[in-house]
Amino acid sequence: MLRPERMSRVSVTGSKQVMEPVVETVHELRLVDLSDYDGTWEGFEPGQPAEGGDEASEKLVTVRSLKSILGVDEADAGPTRLVTEEALDEELEDIREEVNELDDRRDELKDELRTVEERIDSVEPFAALGIDLDLLTGYDSLSVAVGEGDAEAIEDELAGAEGVAAFEVFSEGDAVAVFVYPEAASPTEPGTDLSVQDLLVGARFQAYEIPDAEGSPEEYISELNHRKQQLESKLDTVEDELGDLRLDVAGFLLAAEETLAIEAQKAEAPLSFATTENAFVAEGWLPTDEYERLESGLREAVGDRVEIEELERAEYDSDGHVHHTEDVNEGGSGGAEVASPETTDSPESAESAESEREKEKEPVADGGSVTMGDDQPPVVQKNPGAAKPFEALVGVINRPKYSEFDPTVLLFLTFPAFFGFMIGDLGYGILYVLLGYWLYSSFDSDMLRSLGGVGIWAGAFTAIFGILYGEIFGFHYIAEYLWGGSAPIHKGLQPYHSAWAQAWLVLSLLAGMVHLAIGWILDFVQNFQHHGLGDAIGESGSWLLMLFGIWAWIFGGAFGSAPDLLYGSDSVFNGNPLPLGFAGLPETVGLAGLAVFFVGLVLLVNAEPVEGVEFLNVLVNVLSYTRIAAVLLAKAAMAFVVNLLVFGVYVTQEHGGEAWHFGTGGMPEAGTTYHGYEVVDIMFGGLVHSGIAGVLAGILILVIGHVLVLALGVTSAGLQGVRLEYVEFFGKFYEGGGRKYMPFGHEREYTAED
Repeated sequence: MLRPERMSRVSVTGSKQVMEPVVETVHELRLVDLSDYDGTWEGFEPGQPAEGGDEASEKLVTVRSLKSILGVDEADAGPTRLVTEEALDEELEDIREEVNELDDRRDELKDELRTVEERIDSVEPFAALGIDLDLLTGYDSLSVAVGEGDAEAIEDELAGAEGVAAFEVFSEGDAVAVFVYPEAASPTEPGTDLSVQDLLVGARFQAYEIPDAEGSPEEYISELNHRKQQLESKLDTVEDELGDLRLDVAGFLLAAEETLAIEAQKAEAPLSFATTENAFVAEGWLPTDEYERLESGLREAVGDRVEIEELERAEYDSDGHVHHTEDVNEGGSGGAEVASPETTDSPESAESAESEREKEKEPVADGGSVTMGDDQPPVVQKNPGAAKPFEALVGVINRPKYSEFDPTVLLFLTFPAFFGFMIGDLGYGILYVLLGYWLYSSFDSDMLRSLGGVGIWAGAFTAIFGILYGEIFGFHYIAEYLWGGSAPIHKGLQPYHSAWAQAWLVLSLLAGMVHLAIGWILDFVQNFQHHGLGDAIGESGSWLLMLFGIWAWIFGGAFGSAPDLLYGSDSVFNGNPLPLGFAGLPETVGLAGLAVFFVGLVLLVNAEPVEGVEFLNVLVNVLSYTRIAAVLLAKAAMAFVVNLLVFGVYVTQEHGGEAWHFGTGGMPEAGTTYHGYEVVDIMFGGLVHSGIAGVLAGILILVIGHVLVLALGVTSAGLQGVRLEYVEFFGKFYEGGGRKYMPFGHEREYTAED
């Protein structure tokens, strides 16, 4: 539970004549995370892809391209099916031709439609001017330009321009048409050609390209709009045809993709093998409990024609040391060997391969044999079903290393409790559960489903604490009807319950001490297992001594500087409000705690001098947990304010202090008696007691306000809880960086077995 599943490195060795059925069987079993051969054995080379792999990869690219064009997704799968080689050759080609033809037509229509839309945009300024398009082109000496600019500035610029005999400017809004006739070079020669754009360098003018068309701009735009409608209709038809085709072939494409992916995966498997001309060796990791299933599966497939061996069984230590098969299997050979001559189809090749590998096999320090790689075992987290959703929260940092404790279960036990304690409301808890269930049941994403599971647990604890606080959406109806008017615990927002707020501060400190102690204890165990007792005491035990020592000193009075809520007659555990009769530790215990703190500090500096500068973490980290009480009071205050605005609050004098009551049953006047207590003040009259407009505004504020509190509960209680887990707790013992277990094989979703 706190450790991942134990993993074993296994070896499968045999003649190349049985390599194909071995690959098929291992792929079907989906048990072995294959190790890549690192090329260090003399006489062995990485294997070559099996025949047909390139063809399968090419077809796979085609299938995925067709899926992308058609927009095929998992929802289009339909029933599972068997995809034959004939279908991959013939049906796939027919689909490819039809899809490409429709896709090409769609692209052509889109290109033409884009061109028509650009033409419409370019002609619209000409329509504003109301000048026929054929009047804007075709002149020998007259220069014409149409564009956007300031008509007055253009006229001023042309009036002072040299070489201009006459000009005319027409404008409508920002659209401007400019006609310029240049001066003649002689009495018998026409005017010379002038560029209007060059003449208007000093004026604001942006020229448009004049369309090559005749008639009025309105008629031209009308023709273009008609053509646009035709193109859109044709495009819709092609899209419909592609949609119909998608429905027809989606199931086949998904099944073909899966079939080809499996073929390509099988074909590429030998790339991870160590091979000679006639033999192969494959190694990989699998859960130790699955070794027998692998062995029986291969025996059933190829009999005694391969040698299957558990090479090593990984221990949970820091640097990958393992117990080899001499340690875990009595009489084992200590490493995978090439199959014996009697059990292979090619005795000569098997003997040669065996001889070559025996040359390379040599003992290592821990009694095992050289394997094809030094890859660390992959990690399979081993948690109960209820805690599974919290693996996603751990994964946000990183997957645990094989040598580390998996904190998932601890996160499952603490995070929902922190969250529920901080929100503590039955109404909000029910909504969180419903929201979590919706995420869990409505999405296929593993991350969203995991967040939904976390939400369900967080909501459940919120509801439980809400019952204990006696609250539902900030009202105390549960306290009245379930607890006889007073809940077992209180948030401390009411004036006469204010001592509870101090109690939560102290209990937050104690929760922090326990939480941090667990983290350092786990670190102690890991250091003890990895490096021995000395390192464990110096690197982890020192922090535990400092933690308990400093806080024993504080709870022992701290030379008179301890706050009253921790020590003395006003201690929260001395009836303020918790009647435990505890007013602090004896002074001698406090002094002993201070001595223990300094012993821990010396041990820490001796073991890790750099960490000595962080010795105050035993104080600062614990104080960080007071954010639990702070969020508790903040969320309670937010819900109180929402209800205050809507229903109002009146104040009575009871229990030796003021009591606040929401005006849900009406708002009494100050000086009257209500439920046996005098109303001494009206804090706020409440919107619902101020007429129809107030009622409507109150309903709006009530809904929006509580939705806001619900959302902020995630961003405050959720994030603060996660921070305490990640920063304060995980930082004591957890690093992460494990490798995901990825067994060779493919889980079929769209295809049936042959």
